[in-house]
Amino acid sequence: MLKLYNTLTRQKEVFKPIKKKMVGLYTCGPTVYNYAHIGNLRTYIFEDILKRVLLYNGYRVKHVMNITDVGHLVSDADTGEDKIEKAAQEAGQSPQEIADFYTKSFRRNLKDLNILEPNIWCKATEHIKEQIALIKKLEKKGFTYKIEDGIYFDTSKLKDYGKLAKLDISGLKAGARIEMVPGKKNPTDFALWKFSPKDKKRLQEWPSPWGVGFPGWHIECAAMSIKYLGIPFDIHCGGIDHIPVHHTNEIAEAEGAYGKKFVNYWLHGEFLLLDKEKMAKSAGTFITLDTLIEKGFNPLAFRYLCLTTHYRSQLNFSWESLEAAQNALNNLYQTISTYKAPYKGPIEFENKFLEAINDDLDTPKALAIVWDLIKSPLPTSAKIDCLFSFDRVLGLRLREFWQEARKIPKSIIKLVEQREAARKKQDFKKADQLRIKIKEKGYLVEDTPQGPIIKKIIL
Repeated sequence: MLKLYNTLTRQKEVFKPIKKKMVGLYTCGPTVYNYAHIGNLRTYIFEDILKRVLLYNGYRVKHVMNITDVGHLVSDADTGEDKIEKAAQEAGQSPQEIADFYTKSFRRNLKDLNILEPNIWCKATEHIKEQIALIKKLEKKGFTYKIEDGIYFDTSKLKDYGKLAKLDISGLKAGARIEMVPGKKNPTDFALWKFSPKDKKRLQEWPSPWGVGFPGWHIECAAMSIKYLGIPFDIHCGGIDHIPVHHTNEIAEAEGAYGKKFVNYWLHGEFLLLDKEKMAKSAGTFITLDTLIEKGFNPLAFRYLCLTTHYRSQLNFSWESLEAAQNALNNLYQTISTYKAPYKGPIEFENKFLEAINDDLDTPKALAIVWDLIKSPLPTSAKIDCLFSFDRVLGLRLREFWQEARKIPKSIIKLVEQREAARKKQDFKKADQLRIKIKEKGYLVEDTPQGPIIKKIIL
């Protein structure tokens, strides 16, 4: 029985999909004006674990992720420059060139972290028609008003606005959450459509019933998720920073337009901290996955590090903690490299693992079960079968590594045989020289009563 913590109700709930064994999943994707940092990537790892747990439980998953390539302004207050346009102007490139470059980088990050890609990628710029249609629905129902810089959503017209974030709207003053744009009726009102400046042409703008301009940030996710998943759909995810503004406003748009519940389960991942501060591109204090790779870390070591902390708990990043995660992962790889071919494994550990991951994705407990399995007296062939099964959720590429580790070159086998012959003759000097030679070629020899075991050195 899968239980998930629903931000909307602030409690764990038994997961019940709208359609039997079919799950609609929407995860907020990147704004592609810069590289994703490892704080962003922690959220995508959590969402990947969720998706893998759903698959592990036998569900089919229709996963949709957006690419924000227009409309995300530098301020949540619907003010300032468009992040994509700003990056394009600074680089002397088109917005599409900027968006394509950073989208490609992001997808490479997902591959390096063994994150399953969504079934559907959807770009904001390719769904302008759907966004305009949703705004027109809201206009028809009386939720919109026009001011000098755009069309805005009147949050006072929606009786339960702010329910996701538990906002006290009556006590909220201008500046308490976001700044006031001149002409806005309420502090929480937000832009649905922004007009292009009268004195200059934007790099990205479209005609609309209200004038030439571009969509507000929140409308893209509401419009695209409904297009591909319907309303209501099962699960919507993101980082906790999306709760008070972005996801709150998506709910307002969708439920205002359709008069029914938007999403059944909302899941949010906590921050990754750097020196106990939130990692942020705006502050310039962020680390990319490429930086970790350049420093010699396996990207899956970062994935392992994320698994050690529950997704709803803050994770403080340090180079020491990443090194410890890499050592633990290498130890896991090193251990399984000697395991025999699998046969159907023990039910006890499988049940414990399923119980852990089905308890709101408890990956720290799941990892503990992995190490309990490894330390158990069970035959290695049973252990490896279980580990391969568990890795469908953990995503540490255990099968790929195990298969690669078993491909020991004939030249290494020959050196090990020569060393074993020298040991039998008690020529320990020669045996030691051969051991060093084997190590230089990337392998270790472990002497056991059953004979030598060859292990590939993990860097």
